[in-house]
Amino acid sequence: MDLEVTPALTIPSSELSWRFSRSSGPGGQHVNTSDSRAELSWNVAESAVLSDGQRAMLVARLGRRLSSGVITVTAAERRSQLRNRQTALAKLAELVSEGLAPDAAPRRPTKPTRGSERRRLATKQQRSATKRQRQRPSAE
Repeated sequence: MDLEVTPALTIPSSELSWRFSRSSGPGGQHVNTSDSRAELSWNVAESAVLSDGQRAMLVARLGRRLSSGVITVTAAERRSQLRNRQTALAKLAELVSEGLAPDAAPRRPTKPTRGSERRRLATKQQRSATKRQRQRPSAE
């Protein structure tokens, strides 16, 4: 089953590799025999579906998550292996789509309005007066 990350990018199932192991947590009678924890790996460095620009962007943004160019996602939240596989696929798709998302537009600095300046100074004066009243009267 291929993984559709975006309408323009679909990772073929041949590039995905699965590993299963015993999951911790509740499970009932078959807890010691079922391998319900799913581990999904995808080699970003050798993927044929990525362009050079996409690959560079993913390596730069997901650098901490990559190990030798391979990104690994685990899922052990559910009791069934099928649901954990679906969760792992969703996690990988989200990671890759976030890694390929364009940068946010830079913030344009703006000046505070005259009214906001006036309100800020008025609250400062109010606070100052409150603190002045709390002080002991001076012996003059």
